[in-house]
Amino acid sequence: MQRYAYKVVEVREKLLGGKMSGDKLEKLLNDHAADGWQLKAITSAEVKGRVGPGGVEGLLVTFERPVQ
Repeated sequence: MQRYAYKVVEVREKLLGGKMSGDKLEKLLNDHAADGWQLKAITSAEVKGRVGPGGVEGLLVTFERPVQ
């Protein structure tokens, strides 16, 4: 049976230039693909901000890859 490893990356709006930039998201996906990760899911979420309580709009990007 095939086994998989998973990786979840939190992406805040600030990391994408204030708006959800397709170019920056595409770079993130391609960078992880180059390391063997495959996109599993993208979920809109409130992610923890850098300062203070509460969160900011962002994405949870989930990747998977087979375990050798």
